[in-house]
Amino acid sequence: MSKEESSQCEGKTLDLLNQFELILEADPLIDEVGFIHPSQFVSLNEEAGGPLLSSVGTVFQSADGIVRSKISEANSSDTVFWSRDHKLGISTQVLFPLYNTAKHAFMVALEQYKTRINLTVEKDESSEKNGLTCYSASSNILESEVMKHSRALLLLSSDFGTAWNSRKLLLSNNQHYLTMIDELLLSSLVLSYSPKSESAWSHRRWVIKMIAGKCSNLQEIVEKESELVKKIAEKSKMNYRAWNHRCWLVSYMSRGQVLHELNKSRDWAGLHVADNSCFHYRARLMLRMLEDSWHKQDTNACSGCDEELHRVWKEELEWDEKLIKLYIGRESLWLHRRFLLLVWIKHFATDRSVSCHLDRITSLSHNIYTIMDNEMQLFRSCSTVLNNDFEDFQAQATLSATYILWLTKQICDSFGFDLKKKLQVELKIHLIKVCPEKTFLWDSLVGLCESI
Repeated sequence: MSKEESSQCEGKTLDLLNQFELILEADPLIDEVGFIHPSQFVSLNEEAGGPLLSSVGTVFQSADGIVRSKISEANSSDTVFWSRDHKLGISTQVLFPLYNTAKHAFMVALEQYKTRINLTVEKDESSEKNGLTCYSASSNILESEVMKHSRALLLLSSDFGTAWNSRKLLLSNNQHYLTMIDELLLSSLVLSYSPKSESAWSHRRWVIKMIAGKCSNLQEIVEKESELVKKIAEKSKMNYRAWNHRCWLVSYMSRGQVLHELNKSRDWAGLHVADNSCFHYRARLMLRMLEDSWHKQDTNACSGCDEELHRVWKEELEWDEKLIKLYIGRESLWLHRRFLLLVWIKHFATDRSVSCHLDRITSLSHNIYTIMDNEMQLFRSCSTVLNNDFEDFQAQATLSATYILWLTKQICDSFGFDLKKKLQVELKIHLIKVCPEKTFLWDSLVGLCESI
């Protein structure tokens, strides 16, 4: 390629970048972006029932500052951008050159901004007033350029860390509430095409930290964030990063929101029993309730045993048992049950240091033998392999065996539980049948419990 051809190519891609950035400025409410093969533009246009909003070289900014478009007849292969109803499509044909141009424009703008800032810092405090005004105006222009180009770049490459960090740098100097809300909108747009982008989720947490304590509607923002995670989880299965963000939000929730989220997420969890992240989220909500109870009753040795918490744990145990019997061989349900029983053992059943509260503890906590009897019944019902043709039944039997082995160990450690001879024999027989490779652990466990 000759130097002249190369220059023309660079000019075309720069025009594409300008067009892309004008579209983003024209519609700040764009909430979804996607990358489209050129052959799909015609069908998109037919479904929308109208002409394309933009194609190569048609977007311009008029004197009144409004971005307008001149629609011309074009083949689908000539179409680059499609925008309608706050949705934006970008042709896959131009992604690489558009990315390179956006990256170059961003890096140049960022370097110029840093140079200007360094000069400003080094400038003597006795500089003339007009000179300072000029520097300030120039810096504002460069800030706008960095923000504009970084936005375009992040919509093409979601994990470009330097672009995210440059926005943090500039926003730290301008912590205006509406600016921060715009930043949440940008990261939402990035997540619409890259729902597992750790950089985008991390940026959202940074923004929320910045506005926490400075706005009156933080609870409303937290509620919208939780709803965003739910929507993304519907489209992007097993999205650990999204659920991790939702767990992080729990620390900013009010007690009422925690209860609401616990109730609201139950139906979703019941329909997605293989997604352990959702059950981890429920566990985080329940632990938050436990923490709040401790803070409210920090002078009470039995603060973890209030009636509401006991009711929540009891209902969760009953619901989890129902799901275990309904959905065969789902490990996430057994792991959630371990969490529930472990918290019960450590916080509802072992706090007996104050004798005057023993009656209250007894009334709020299940008797250890009753709990063990209930879990043994669950174990028996799940350890029978009804059909060897289905691996789920074998998985259920194995999960129930390892669960009861784990539970017995926890109870022995906490209570010195006396394993009756009949129970020992029954458990060992079941373990040999469904999980023979773990029977040696059982012998060790029995010896441990008998030595306590």
